[in-house]
Amino acid sequence: MRFSEEVCERLDNYVYRLIDPRNGETFYVGKGRNNRVFDHAAGVLDVADDDNQTLGSKLDRIRAIKSAGLEVLHIIHRHEIPDAAVFEVEAALIDAYPGLTNLQGGHASSDRGPMNHLELIDKYSLPQFPSNPEHRLVLININKLEDRFDRRAIYNLVRYCWRISKSRAEKAEYVLAVVRGVVVGAFKPENWMSATRENFPDIPYANGSELHRIGFTGIEAPGDIWNLYVGLRGKRVSDPRLKHSQNPVRFWNC
Repeated sequence: MRFSEEVCERLDNYVYRLIDPRNGETFYVGKGRNNRVFDHAAGVLDVADDDNQTLGSKLDRIRAIKSAGLEVLHIIHRHEIPDAAVFEVEAALIDAYPGLTNLQGGHASSDRGPMNHLELIDKYSLPQFPSNPEHRLVLININKLEDRFDRRAIYNLVRYCWRISKSRAEKAEYVLAVVRGVVVGAFKPENWMSATRENFPDIPYANGSELHRIGFTGIEAPGDIWNLYVGLRGKRVSDPRLKHSQNPVRFWNC
């Protein structure tokens, strides 16, 4: 099945879901035009929009579905979307379906994604993060943090594991953990290394397939540094140069 040229023209931009027929689970959300949804459901690579790492988990799921003698289901969630709005529509749908095979979160999800009322109050009432920090910093956006005041949990989430340049990371004086645009932790890295089980035996989910990523071991930043960048309840990042977009890692002065 393919859309005709006439249908493609009427659809314009659209956002779609790929669904596993074995359990009804949505496993991928994407945006596209023309017959992109059919290509993705069939597992056709589109290097222009996705790199091989992005495609890996999605293709594994598609192959498993086909091996079971089934076809990927798909839904066009919204069509005729203006160019200026398509990223926002896609992001909202990605946020609504946890556990997707999408490598990246939705556009501006870390900054404007799902939050409860306390997170929103903190986001817009907390002190501002310094606009021109003097230190060499790595700001890393972390997810799945249950308690923003659990420093051990923050440390374990922010130190493992990231697809970044080791030589550049080693220039950083401090690593800052960011949740929904709020800095919640500051740590001094002592050693950056490959994200393997051998290097990180205390990380229960560490495995041998993350050789292309790195992590660090370190200590909490000194009290004056913590107060400068985190404070009592966190500091909100308002400078566009320091905000996260699609990439979970931002460098400053490195």
